[in-house]
This record gives sequence, C-alpha cells and structure tokens, in this order.
Amino acid sequence: MKFAAITIFFSLILLHSSESAITFGDILTGSKDTLIGVVSNVGTLIPTPTQFFSGTKNLLAGYPIEVVSTAINEVCSTLMYSDSITPKIMPDLKTMNFQFITPCQKYLIPILSPGDLLKIGAFDFSKKTVILVTGWRTTIDNSDTIVELSKAYNCRGGVNFIAIDVASAVDTLFTWSALNTEKLGEYLGQALADLVKYIPVESLHLIGHSLGAHIVGAAGRTFTEITEQKLPHITGLDPAKPCFNEGENLSGLMRGDAQFIDVIHSNPGVLGKRDPTGDVDFYPDGLAPLPKGCLTVTCAHSRAWEYYVESVYPGNEFNFMAYRCNSLLKLQQGRCSRNIATPMGYASVNSLKGNYFLEVRGSSPFGLNGNKTRDEANAMCGE
Repeated sequence: MKFAAITIFFSLILLHSSESAITFGDILTGSKDTLIGVVSNVGTLIPTPTQFFSGTKNLLAGYPIEVVSTAINEVCSTLMYSDSITPKIMPDLKTMNFQFITPCQKYLIPILSPGDLLKIGAFDFSKKTVILVTGWRTTIDNSDTIVELSKAYNCRGGVNFIAIDVASAVDTLFTWSALNTEKLGEYLGQALADLVKYIPVESLHLIGHSLGAHIVGAAGRTFTEITEQKLPHITGLDPAKPCFNEGENLSGLMRGDAQFIDVIHSNPGVLGKRDPTGDVDFYPDGLAPLPKGCLTVTCAHSRAWEYYVESVYPGNEFNFMAYRCNSLLKLQQGRCSRNIATPMGYASVNSLKGNYFLEVRGSSPFGLNGNKTRDEANAMCGE
C-alpha cells in the first residue's frame, strides 16, 4: 500500500504543468481519494483461483507465443508486399471435389460439376446446404472437424452437409498455403455460382475454420462478382492470423463477404485473428490466447469448431449465451448488461452487430448451459 501511495503521489507531480496550478494540498487530497477508491474495490480486483490459474497459464504459455506469432505475421506481410514468395503448389480445379456426407455414405462430386449433386437421391435441394472448408494440413479423410461437424448436422437433420477437398493446396508451408486461399476461394465462388442454378441461394451457409475461413471469405467475394448477389451466411471459426491483414495482399475474411458473418475467436492473437472480422464476433473466455482447458495453441485453435459442433446438436442451441461487452473481465465484474443474452454458434442471430463475450467450461460440454446427460443421448446420433 505504501508503494501504491508513493506511485500515485509522484504520478500526480509528473502530471503538473505550468498551465495548471495544482497545490500540494490538492495532490494529497487527490491521492487520498484515489486510495480510498482502490481499497473499496479491492475485493473485485483480487482474482479467483480459476482466474489466477488462467492468467498464469496465459502469461507463461499464451502471451509469449502471441509475441512470436505477431513477429511471424509482420515478416509474412513484408514478404507478401514484396512479392518475394510464390505458391509452391498451385491449386488445380480439376482435383477439387464436393464431399456430400450422409449418415450412411460419402459421395464425391467434382467441383466443376455441382449439378451432379442433384443426381444423388439423398441430396434434397429443398433443404439448407451447409458447406465446410477446413484449414492448414487437414485432408478430407483425416479431419476431426469434418467428422464431428457432419455427425452433428446429420444428427440434427434437415441439412445437406458438404465438405470441400482443398488439402493438396493447403498442405505445404503455411505461407504457400496462405497464398492459395484467394485462388481456392475464387474456385469455390465459381462453383457456388453454378450451384445456385439448381438450388436457392438462400439455402447456402458456408463455414470455414482457420485458413478455411479466409477461403470462404474469398468465395463470397467471387460469388458476388459473378452473380451480383451475396451469400446469405458465412461462419468463421478462428480465422487464421499469420499473413492475413486487412488492406494488404491477403485480407482474408472480411465484413461484406456475405449478408451476415459471425466469427468465433478461440486462439486470438496467435494462430487465430484477434481483431473483429465479422458482423458479430464472439470471444469465448475473452481475449486470452488459451481458453479454459487448453495448454497449447493447437488445442485453443481447435476449440472454435468444437464449440460450434456442440451448439449444432439438438437441444444445445443455447449452450453458449453471450453478452455485448468490451471485455470478459467487465462482464464478470457485472459492468456489462446481462439483460440481453444471445446464442453463439448454430442459433446465432443474423441481426447482431459488435463484439460479444462469454464464459465457457474447460471440458465438454463447453457451454455453461450444456448438459452431459443430453450429450450422452446424442453420442451415437448422426453416425
């Protein structure tokens, strides 16, 4: 407390200028008032054991990696600006496929022939069509994201679930893979422009994780250029940070790429972008790089799609209730209104704008409104 008093005292002296005649008595009075305010609020400033552990974990393992990630991002941006690197493997449109996934079977359709989807009896053009694009170093046959999200949507029903095979073009060095996102997005946008000749554009919902989020963003821009229409909905799951900066060669997913864009940030500032990139941006467990239950950035980066998958299962639509706020700490201290809660994930409201924060658990079910009994009941659903 003595140290705090001395710090405040000299801070006030430093703030003194020739234009403001602050007396010594004013300084003492101001110091006393400030100290009284600090003491009266000390209870809310002392972290809980959970907050202390989370803060220590991020201090030791999260924030140092964020500094490294920022440095890599700056180097990558410089290289992109100077055009000193080019993709090692250029995407080949002929090798890209739609993978239509039902509970019983997977169907591969060349992305050049989207109309062939309607030849599959299980494809129902009257249903909503969800298209997923995954991230770096994931293939269509080894992606937990595809397996788990297809299972959740097939459990819910009423949806045609499709994954896009872009692995051959995003399985090299990250910078090369990042360079390919724009071209892959253009290819997907062209395919979607053909697809809406057979199905209504209103039925489309694109979801992208990591680099996949930037691919679907580019797809939305290309689709608009070709059709002069906007895709109705894009969901970005922890859009990749390194090499993607607004106003530079690789801008990535941006507001305006669809009529409505919702984004879930789970590893902000490291593998995922920290800045808002959608119409509404959700920050589960705040802006810390490592959310509850994660000790590595790869775990944190995956949390975005794990949260989303949980929300898709029937009964889980309101597991993750978020509040518009400036930070998680302010929310926890009761300095943000909890009168209006809105769901993150499957049931996200397409009229939302701004940044929303929410608390989560460190293990499944991650949503505070999650129910283990309900999850056990859904365990085999959709397989």
